[in-house]
Amino acid sequence: MNSRDVAFAGLFAALTAVGAQISIPIGPVPLTLQVFTVLLSGLILGSRLGFLSQAVYLFMGVVGIPVFANVQGGLAVIYGPTGGYLVAFPLAAFLAGYVAERKDSLAAMVAGSVIAIAVIYALGWLRLGLLMGNDFKKAFFIGVLPFIPADLGKALVAAAVAKTVKKWGVL
Repeated sequence: MNSRDVAFAGLFAALTAVGAQISIPIGPVPLTLQVFTVLLSGLILGSRLGFLSQAVYLFMGVVGIPVFANVQGGLAVIYGPTGGYLVAFPLAAFLAGYVAERKDSLAAMVAGSVIAIAVIYALGWLRLGLLMGNDFKKAFFIGVLPFIPADLGKALVAAAVAKTVKKWGVL
């Protein structure tokens, strides 16, 4: 890993923090641009650096830097209703990047993004369901279902942006 890699990982951690603040409150889990930046980090930086960028983002939030949605930080956020989604971000970035690295095509990038979103949903739904007294049906209707259309749109846009960035050789 060189200084360029570290800089880009830091840049995507910062972009995720900015994306968290672009938020529409729709219940205990807000609609943000975090998923978009998580996908971009994996698709553009690759599995290893995408994972690192999101691990840095998560670490910043856990130690109290207010990088999470609604300008929040601290370990309490991880134990709250959005904690499962946040913890999934490094793995999601890794998976999006891993799939995209195997085949450099728009279809592979979309597929990697959809897999990454599924992981975010799975861990987020699990945490939210546990917080709701094991009411996983309610957690699905509050923490997964409303986000599917927007997140699929984010997956398509992230794949298109990543493909363009790679084509131009910007990163």
